[in-house]
Amino acid sequence: MVNDRYQFQGFTLDASERQLRRGDAVVELNARYLDALILLVREQGKLVSKDRFLDEVWRGIPVTEEALSQCISSLRKQLGDSASNPRFIETVPKHGYRFVAPIALAGSGDGAWLWSWRQSALLAAAGTTGAGVAGVIGGLFYGFAGATQPLAPGMGAVSLLLVMVSLTIVAALLGGAGVSVGIAASTWLPGRRGRWAIVGGAFGGMLVGALVKLLGLDAFNLLLGHTPGDITGASEGVLLGASVGFGLWFGSRNGHSPWTRRSIIAAAIAGALVGILIPLMGGRLMGGSLDLLARSFPGSRLHLDQIGTAFGEPGFGLLSQIATGLLEGGLFGACIVGAMVGFAPFFAGPEIADRQG
Repeated sequence: MVNDRYQFQGFTLDASERQLRRGDAVVELNARYLDALILLVREQGKLVSKDRFLDEVWRGIPVTEEALSQCISSLRKQLGDSASNPRFIETVPKHGYRFVAPIALAGSGDGAWLWSWRQSALLAAAGTTGAGVAGVIGGLFYGFAGATQPLAPGMGAVSLLLVMVSLTIVAALLGGAGVSVGIAASTWLPGRRGRWAIVGGAFGGMLVGALVKLLGLDAFNLLLGHTPGDITGASEGVLLGASVGFGLWFGSRNGHSPWTRRSIIAAAIAGALVGILIPLMGGRLMGGSLDLLARSFPGSRLHLDQIGTAFGEPGFGLLSQIATGLLEGGLFGACIVGAMVGFAPFFAGPEIADRQG
C-alpha cells in the first residue's frame, strides 16, 4: 500500500484523506488549494511549472495566473510562510514554484520500513564511495611525496603510485564505510535530531578504527614478527566520524536540507580542524601511520621526510603531521558528505532529510 501521508515541520498532509493538520488541528483549505499543496509536496523539491498547476489543479478550466498567485499566497498564509524568506514554498520567477521544506513519509507500515532501509543503504553506499575518492587523492599525494629515493630494481614510479593509491583506498573505504553506515543507521533513531548523525558517525568510525588497528597490528606481528606501533585507531575514528556527522547536522540547521553545499563546507572545515587536533593529542592519521610504518622497516622505499623539509623539520615531525592532518581530515569530510549530497536524488527521500534536520 502506497504511503500518501507526509510530515513537514509540524504539519501532516494526508493526501488520501485530503486533510492538512498542524499538530492535532485541522487546517482549512479549499479543494483546489489542497490539490496544489499535494502536487507541490509529492514533487518533493522539484520545480512545478505554472502550466502544470493549471493542467492538474484547475484541470483545463481557463483561469488567469493571478488565480495561481492567490492560491500560493493563501497556502503560504496557512503554513506561516513568507515569499521573501520561504520555508515551504519557493517562487521560481517566470517558471513556477517548488516545495523546499524537508518532508518525511508518515507512518511505519511495511512499505515505509522497506523504503527507508533502501534509502539508508544508498546513503551508506554514497558516503563510502566518497571516502574511496578521498583515498585516491590521498594516495596520489603520498605516492608523489614519498618517492624521494631511487626505487628498487623493477619497481617504477607507476608501481609505487599504484601501491600507495591501493593502500589509501582500502584504508579510506574501511573508515568511510564505518562512518557512513553509522550515519545511515542514525536516521532510524527517534526524533528529528541532527545530532544523531554526529553520534552515528562517531560510533561507526570508532568501531572500524578499533577493528582495523587490531587486525592490522596482529597481521604485522604474525607475518613480520613486530608491529609498526601506534597507528590510526578508534580515537581517530571517533573524531573523524563525528566531524562528518557534524557537517550534516550543521547543514540541516534552521530547517534547511542537509543535502547542500553548506553541509559539504561544514564537514570539510570540521574534518580539517579534527585533522589538526589529532596529532596535537598524540594520534596519527594516514600520513603519520605511513611514516611510522616506513621507519619500522629500514628497507622501505617510502619516506615522507621531504614534507617535513617544507616545514623546516628534519623528518615527518609534528608540523608535517598537522599540515597533512588538516588536508586529510578536510578531504575525508568533504568527499563523504559531497558524495552524499551528489547522490541525494537517488536516496534522499525526504524522509532522511527530515530526520537529519
